[in-house]
Amino acid sequence: MFQEVLDEFRNTFSVVPAPASLARLLAAVLLGAVIGLEREWRHKPAGLRTHILVSVAACLFVLLGQELSRLDFGGSGGQQNDPLRMIEAVTAGVAFLAAGLIFTSKGEVRNVTTGASLWLSGAVGLGCGAGQMPLAAMATAVVIVVLVALRTVERWMGTH
Repeated sequence: MFQEVLDEFRNTFSVVPAPASLARLLAAVLLGAVIGLEREWRHKPAGLRTHILVSVAACLFVLLGQELSRLDFGGSGGQQNDPLRMIEAVTAGVAFLAAGLIFTSKGEVRNVTTGASLWLSGAVGLGCGAGQMPLAAMATAVVIVVLVALRTVERWMGTH
């Protein structure tokens, strides 16, 4: 049984080899955690764990989509995989989660930024799954700058 598990990791028929998949998943964990830590630090309802889970799930969906694209369903020989469908599915799913965070309390809308950061965590995970870890890391850096630096600007302007 152990040999079968090892053979799975050595599977040469895989579109994305296991070590590359692991690197992409770990990058999704790390980058999702960076965004989640900022939200956790601000005591927001969706923090570290939620952002990591969204990022890893999005990464996994891309990896699975890439693997499924090589399969021949129904013997047609023309299996096509539309990458935009994966992106749309992840975006819709994360939007559903983010919408659940946003609520109105005493006439004030709350948690919009946290909802948006969750949505972005999904995009970061998609980038990692597609093998674009540098792009995902740059997006994460930009988001952290926006979340941290613009809070200071909002306080200076008196809008926070």
